[in-house]
Amino acid sequence: MPNAHVQRRQITYPCDKDCGAPAHSYASKATAKMQHLAETCERIAATTKKLEKTAIVADYVRSREIGDAVISAVFLSGRAFPAFEERTLQIGGSLLWKLVVELAGGRAAALTTAYRKRGDLGAAAADVLAATAPASSTMMLSEVRATFDQIAETRTATAKSALLKSLLERATPLEAKYIVKIITGELRIGLKESLVEEAIAKAYDAPLATVQRANMLLGDIGGTLRLAAEHRLDQARMRLFHPIGFMLASPAADAEEAFRYFEHALVEDKYDGIRAQAHCGGRQVRLFSRTLDEVTSSFPELAGPLGEFAGDVILDGEIVAWRDNSDGGHAMPFTEIHKRLGRKEVGQQLMAEVPVAYMVFDVIYAGGELTLDKPLSERARLLDRVFAGAKRVAPKPLVGAQGNLLFEPEIEEAAAESGWIIRAPAMHADSAQQLEQYFEQAMARGNEGLMIKDLESPYMPGRRGRWWLKLKRELATLDVVVTAVEFGHGKRIHVLSDYTFAIRKGEELVNIGKAYSGLTDKEIAELTAWFLAHTTADHGHLREVEPKIVLEVAFNAIMRSGRHDSGFALRFPRIVRVRRDKLPGEIDTIEEVERIYARQHGRGKSN
Repeated sequence: MPNAHVQRRQITYPCDKDCGAPAHSYASKATAKMQHLAETCERIAATTKKLEKTAIVADYVRSREIGDAVISAVFLSGRAFPAFEERTLQIGGSLLWKLVVELAGGRAAALTTAYRKRGDLGAAAADVLAATAPASSTMMLSEVRATFDQIAETRTATAKSALLKSLLERATPLEAKYIVKIITGELRIGLKESLVEEAIAKAYDAPLATVQRANMLLGDIGGTLRLAAEHRLDQARMRLFHPIGFMLASPAADAEEAFRYFEHALVEDKYDGIRAQAHCGGRQVRLFSRTLDEVTSSFPELAGPLGEFAGDVILDGEIVAWRDNSDGGHAMPFTEIHKRLGRKEVGQQLMAEVPVAYMVFDVIYAGGELTLDKPLSERARLLDRVFAGAKRVAPKPLVGAQGNLLFEPEIEEAAAESGWIIRAPAMHADSAQQLEQYFEQAMARGNEGLMIKDLESPYMPGRRGRWWLKLKRELATLDVVVTAVEFGHGKRIHVLSDYTFAIRKGEELVNIGKAYSGLTDKEIAELTAWFLAHTTADHGHLREVEPKIVLEVAFNAIMRSGRHDSGFALRFPRIVRVRRDKLPGEIDTIEEVERIYARQHGRGKSN
């Protein structure tokens, strides 16, 4: 793939410590040990009040030398590295577990007991290392970051383990606790990155909105702190190839409700695919999913046509499985596009079997400027200009970095049917009745429903409000029985809130999904007590339970999957309610799942 190793460029000059601003002296500030940060984390975890958490972080970073404050901001956000760097330590839970057991003198049973009690590997590590770890700290914060850098650059698990072991051998129990937490990405002290932003604003007397915008543009909470400390937040610039949050939509119950919100609405089909942000510049292209993970390698044929756009541009849209024909083409069910995900390489045959299109409906950056504050009506006109009058950009041959054609000649023609870039069609609605008509037409085209957008709406990354509404109908619901439960995360760390559930296949129960949303805290607490009393096998974090609790679950689609023994998986399952009126023998069957799957699959094909 031509852009597998694209280096990050910046649309304008970088806004980091080398940007030419006058140097600042922080010599009078305290140099931070890892112990200081760990003690601060304990104080943050000890309070449930957001204002107190923010004040603790603000006081801590303000009292530190700027380099240590920058590192601390990243660690307090639960990361080993700034988000834009995309570096990973690649240290799995099994390696961490093995290393902690080794440092604890081989006491594996003690670690298991501690983990069951704490539900967190970092806290469990602190417990079992208390007898063997150094009592006083000698470790500087900068040393932890330097070791993380070395681990990220090291390829083998053995070498990574050796580096981490040398670090943890010097750590106090409390330092070890938070080193492990940072590595796993689960700080669990009730501190989100948004609160770190608030603390930076408080510490350096900066407007919160300005801090938030700088962090969004940079993807670097540490870099944002540096700019705030030096009163240079206005120098933050957008980084190309660094994704920002997607604007989100809120559900509307029906066309009547949706129409009440807007006098002038833009209406688009809601496509059932992969939400994607395309960063294009210098004939380099990278695609990012809604979770801000890069997915370019799953859709390599989109790189060619996206690279044809003039200048630097960032687009928002949906990647769909697409069958092009004389009528202009149509989207296929999500089950088709799902075949593309999770693959390191996508071959020409799969490109031909599951062709894709990128339906573009918004523009985030173009013409040398960020468009977030422009109303949708203006962004729509700008997007038309990006497409230069053409609503469809045809697939282009995919060429490697050395100029070689990546499609074999005998299947090049078939593969070239994949990779359309399409300006998503938009309509205007003047009544709820017209919206309902558009909705039925969208469903007939095999799409999920409608998106209804206020023409005056700005683009608000990561925000869900009433500027954009989504109108769709659930595919179906299933009655299922809970077979296994897990402890949750954050405030749900001590309750069983993640439920694996099954349907019937003859006399057998076969799992089909897992859900953790939809129930109230009270319902979860009641169910936790029941599951603890009806556990059939305790695996520590996960428990197998008596299959007696029936749930009704909704979902967006059914997919073929080897992940569950039913052979199917539910897309975006969520709990509707506990069915206390139903017995386990009354849950849905594999035949019902196959019927829904066939209807869903057939709807897409028939249109």
